[in-house]
Amino acid sequence: MADAVKLEAPKLKAKDFKSTQEVRWCPGCGDYAILAAVQSFLPELGLEREKIAFVSGIGCSSRFPYYLNTYGIHSIHGRAPAIATGLAVSRPDLSVWVVTGDGDALSIGGNHLIHALRRNVNLKILLFNNRIYGLTKGQYSPTSEPGKLTKSSPMGSVDAPFNPLSLALGSEATFVARTLDSDRAHLQEVLRAAAEHEGSAFVEIYQNCPIFNDNAFEVLKNPETRDEAIIRLRNGEPVRFGAADGEKVVVQSGYGLEVRDAADVDEADVVVHKADVDDPAYAFALSRLSGTALDHTPIGVFRNVARPTYDKGVRTQVDEAAAGVDRREALDRLLHSGDTWTVL
Repeated sequence: MADAVKLEAPKLKAKDFKSTQEVRWCPGCGDYAILAAVQSFLPELGLEREKIAFVSGIGCSSRFPYYLNTYGIHSIHGRAPAIATGLAVSRPDLSVWVVTGDGDALSIGGNHLIHALRRNVNLKILLFNNRIYGLTKGQYSPTSEPGKLTKSSPMGSVDAPFNPLSLALGSEATFVARTLDSDRAHLQEVLRAAAEHEGSAFVEIYQNCPIFNDNAFEVLKNPETRDEAIIRLRNGEPVRFGAADGEKVVVQSGYGLEVRDAADVDEADVVVHKADVDDPAYAFALSRLSGTALDHTPIGVFRNVARPTYDKGVRTQVDEAAAGVDRREALDRLLHSGDTWTVL
């Protein structure tokens, strides 16, 4: 008999990841740019579409699974990380992604998010942050800045907002990054790094809501201000930024970091970015630079370290417990043993 010919899987393109569903977001929404970037990036995974799963919760961003020609679950409010955890544990052959928003992930879903990160489940979590509740028509969210005038805070929000990256780092996330909806090249660069990471990868994406919070990130997008506000992180390189050939630098200051004029600082004192530092304190200090005004906002990979993953640990325990056991016979005995049983 002739040897069977193994057919090579066809190389997929961005169009192969576009579903037949009509994309329905408000005109000008940043979600369109993110969707296009993700669809263009997915072929790089080199996986069949059946090996990729996107899980979402509730919100504008959570319509994402409808628009991707992969497996997807549009789940319940805030619970996407929990559902995705079960999928990642039971199906190690899948690339599992979570799409969520600042309201979905940081309000009702807060506990699910931090526990997925601390467990280091092999998930890629994309948090679209527009600093507002969009789907429910413009209430302030857990990331809205103090004093924000909205339908639910007509005299201004008095809440102190979450810093999503600080929250992720405090949860011991092993991969933490930030990018922008409008910077496609940078967004895909971060997605690439997240996909290569084994464990929980948390990516905050600043995303514009043109209807309820337009121009929330204008300082980072306007050509006249963005070079003075954006700090681009490159591993192993000094942290410099500014339109005039890096006239601003980041230096250590007490227990944290601060921005200084390069002319006033010795080169040896400029912080060199190291995303692979195991202690999250440095990345945490870096995450605090932006503040609510966003006038000094780092983007890129803040932390990228290795730690055992939860899903692999669970599967190892199951394999050890089942060693030498005929699983079908054991299940049959259990189902026919009566109404009670003893677990040894």
